[in-house]
Amino acid sequence: MSISSDEVNFLVYRYLQESGFSHSAFTFGIESHISQSNINGALVPPAALISIIQKGLQYVEAEISINEDGSVIDNRGLESLSLVDAVMPDVISSKKAEIKAQAALVVAPQQNDTTKVEAANANGDDTIGNSIQANHTEPMEVDGGIEIPPNKATVLRGHESEVFICAWNPKNDLLASGSGDSTARIWNLNDSPSSPNQLVLRHCIREGGQEVPSNKDVTSLDWNSDGSLLATGSYDGYARIWSTDGQQVTTLGQHKGPIFALKWNKKGNYILSAGVDKTTIIWDAHSGDWKQQFPFHSAPALDVDWQSNVSFASCSTDQCIHVCKLGVEKPIKTFQGHTNEVNAIKWDPSGTLLASCSDDMTLKIWSMKQDSCIHDLQAHNKEIYTIKWSPTGPSTDFPNQSLMLASASFDSTVRLWDVERGDRKSVV
Repeated sequence: MSISSDEVNFLVYRYLQESGFSHSAFTFGIESHISQSNINGALVPPAALISIIQKGLQYVEAEISINEDGSVIDNRGLESLSLVDAVMPDVISSKKAEIKAQAALVVAPQQNDTTKVEAANANGDDTIGNSIQANHTEPMEVDGGIEIPPNKATVLRGHESEVFICAWNPKNDLLASGSGDSTARIWNLNDSPSSPNQLVLRHCIREGGQEVPSNKDVTSLDWNSDGSLLATGSYDGYARIWSTDGQQVTTLGQHKGPIFALKWNKKGNYILSAGVDKTTIIWDAHSGDWKQQFPFHSAPALDVDWQSNVSFASCSTDQCIHVCKLGVEKPIKTFQGHTNEVNAIKWDPSGTLLASCSDDMTLKIWSMKQDSCIHDLQAHNKEIYTIKWSPTGPSTDFPNQSLMLASASFDSTVRLWDVERGDRKSVV
């Protein structure tokens, strides 16, 4: 058996990516020279590190259950080991002594709770509901959900690695997806929703005078407003524009490192991108040339969002939010208040309020009319990684309905906020 540092580093890198720690993954990838390894990421299955660790835990548990002479000890009373317990010799020794003592006793098997539930349900008793109520003595702050049955779901198979992002075409039944297999795909659900055709958009770079796969993740994509063009951003540092028939229209190559986000403006003449090189760029979508590069952040830029066809906001790991405008050489507004990296920003439908979320576990609402935030929303107990405005309120088709904001966090909750009142409305 051989284990190389490159292999270990790659599995750790993939684990960080899959767990949503994209910024930590990037830093680790740079320091461990992941890009220089010969490992083909498309061949490594998702959750590879967790899988091999789980197998290692099972092996340790098996070792505990075997005597020195090879005889097997009944280990049914052995509780599952934690990862930390499994690497501590004293804990392993005490566990082995414990199951040896238990094996000497005759333990009557307990009746399976599931059998009781099934038997009760067969008689029409609401045992499941009573069981849930008995096990949760405190009321849960969670709204009920509706589970979609498998026969109502369509599974789109084709990607060879984890899928990071997807987006519906605004005009047609086309779905775009971006993956760690260095491809984007366009799924056509017009003709056969249960078995859609797919176009594979391979992201290649020129090497040795020929086109070769970039082997870099496609982590951002966006359709233009009329649904005729798709823009994709990749960890290879290039943005690309594609037609709906899968043809590459142009390549945008000014960033010096991975692209974390990109967005079309409503008019469809400009594309905005954010990269690890600490800059944001406005591109001319027709010519493929960059119109202006904004080097105002002091750390990687993580997200961007258009306010109008020529002005936008950007956020960064430097904890700052800048509002910039095409043709202006410095930010027209800077918001500061977060105490950790800002993961995402979104303008409301009217372009007057800007929402931001951060690793500091807060959600903030900003206005161009003042420097400090107008609302500092605190309820999540882990990092908040994405936010979305409701299509209600001023400048929408539902102007008489309240403007709402949704936030999603690593605390496993989605929270809905009443922006006018500045308080939490419900938890999902």
